[in-house]
Amino acid sequence: MTATNITVIGLGPRGISVLERILRHVERLPEEARLHIDVIDPGEAGQGSHPERQPDHLLINTIASQVTMFAPDSVGGGASLPTLVEWATANGYRRFGRRFFRVGDGSGAAITEFDYLPRCLLGEYLSWVYDFVTRQLPDRVTISHHRTRAQDVVPDGDGFQVHLANGYVARADYVFLTMGHGRRRPTGDDQLAAAFVEQHVNRNPALAFFGSPYPVNTLSTISTRSTVAIQGFGLTAHDVISELTVGRGGRFIGPEDALRYEPSGREPKLLIFSRNCLPFAARGVNQKGLTGRHHAHFFTPDAVRRLADEATIAKGDRRVDFRADVLPLIIAEMAYAYRCAASRTAVDPTTFVPTIDETRTIEAILWPLEDRQFASHAEFQAFFDERFGDDLSHAFLGNLSSPVKAATDVLRDAREALRTAIEYGAATPESHQFFCEEFNAITNRISFGPPKQRNVEFNALRAAGVLELGGGPGARVHGDHDRARFRIDTPYKDGETHRFADVLIAARLDAWSPHTDDSPLTANLLDRGLIRPYKNGDYHPGGLDIDRQLRPIGRDGIAHPRIWAIGFPVEDAHFYTHALPRPQIASRQTADAECCALQLLDAIAQRRPAFTPRTETSTDDLEATA
Repeated sequence: MTATNITVIGLGPRGISVLERILRHVERLPEEARLHIDVIDPGEAGQGSHPERQPDHLLINTIASQVTMFAPDSVGGGASLPTLVEWATANGYRRFGRRFFRVGDGSGAAITEFDYLPRCLLGEYLSWVYDFVTRQLPDRVTISHHRTRAQDVVPDGDGFQVHLANGYVARADYVFLTMGHGRRRPTGDDQLAAAFVEQHVNRNPALAFFGSPYPVNTLSTISTRSTVAIQGFGLTAHDVISELTVGRGGRFIGPEDALRYEPSGREPKLLIFSRNCLPFAARGVNQKGLTGRHHAHFFTPDAVRRLADEATIAKGDRRVDFRADVLPLIIAEMAYAYRCAASRTAVDPTTFVPTIDETRTIEAILWPLEDRQFASHAEFQAFFDERFGDDLSHAFLGNLSSPVKAATDVLRDAREALRTAIEYGAATPESHQFFCEEFNAITNRISFGPPKQRNVEFNALRAAGVLELGGGPGARVHGDHDRARFRIDTPYKDGETHRFADVLIAARLDAWSPHTDDSPLTANLLDRGLIRPYKNGDYHPGGLDIDRQLRPIGRDGIAHPRIWAIGFPVEDAHFYTHALPRPQIASRQTADAECCALQLLDAIAQRRPAFTPRTETSTDDLEATA
């Protein structure tokens, strides 16, 4: 039998998972079958958006013990294969203050399961995993890494020609799209900001606009004498802050409860603002162990499916109204977790009914600005400081001891119920839009925030005068043509405030849509009709349209039998696909890769188009981690 050619476009964690699952099930191939795999990625094998050549002050947002690339049934050892923290320890990494180095003399402190490790170290681990997996492949499976980008996939007979940026054309019988994060084409706001800079940079040489802060070394052009406006409060904003402070030689000194920032003198002045100007809540100390999670009683996949059954009976449509029907279940579940932590006793779920005060508490966590107006920036700043300090206190208590962190952790631990309510158009279009544009942002803010270390540093930077709040709720940024600077306007009851900056940084990750992705590959796939945007009714939240076998649906409404897509490009038809696998827990990343790999291997074995109906098994026990 001639070799079957497979092309995997994107060799980050999702690409590794595809290779690992092919390895896990390679015995399904006939003995005479041979595979050749072309993997396309310009970076180091396996690292994706976590290159090892990035500053070590950029941190992973998950504790080290909860990151692995090996499923429990992985070839070569399964659950005994090293997690990130085990690999780092075995390779001699030790903690020295707030940094991690590989040493051979046992100096420094041991890495613990609670450490948040640098992303560059994760990149090194991912490359090691790639090497480990590829070394395990049998001789009849060969692999080539092309360090360039794919630009086009051209149908050719039963297969494809994959055109690469370096001019090479790879022949492929099957294609996996595992590209990961993309970069948006400039929006209208981006174009206005860039045009403003171009128009006025001769009057203000420090004037600059960054539509993305990545890679962070591009920020080295920012002058020390500049004032920098950071638009966003999320994890990307923390990367920017870290790069412009610690990345410029500043140091944090002392214990967490008395942390001070010692400036290097090379930091610019930092102003941070966003649409709501609400801080991202710090992660609570993990008290649940490696595999522990909140056991849901009200907001469960079965409860959501019952809502869908009721909707079918009532209106002949299984789509649920997320806002009207699902959100009350979420609030009840959060209130239950809150009472359990507050009372420090087990609460009988069969008789539990949230009190008015408990419901109000949960609603205040979700919507802290509801019915609030601030007279002045000073009044808002006092509100911000009180909320920020209270959240840090709860983070130090832990995710079981703190009622607040126990409640917000529900949104992480009950993620499979969220998937049941949202994926594949399970919600009505209007309520799906509410979820994507309002509620998901809330969950990111209260449940998927930074390590508490970052928020402690945030306070130290403010105390040192390096970082200030640049606005309040409703803040908007404009170009001030008279001053040749960016201006942040915030409306308050006593009048509008204005803050000025020389540099504007859009500190947010781009949502992925075939309409806005700037990759030539995406544009060509769309033009050829091999993909189409995912829509729920007339609403396009983002991402590619896929069927339940993870095959992209083309312009003609038909899923291509020889292409699969997983990870970030299908986020929206799926939900929260970008969390890395967690040890000893079935992972969504692994499950999706396995779904595709089994179709591939079975199709080759049976010599027929690659389609194997997915077994209707429950995914309720998939990972709940971030």
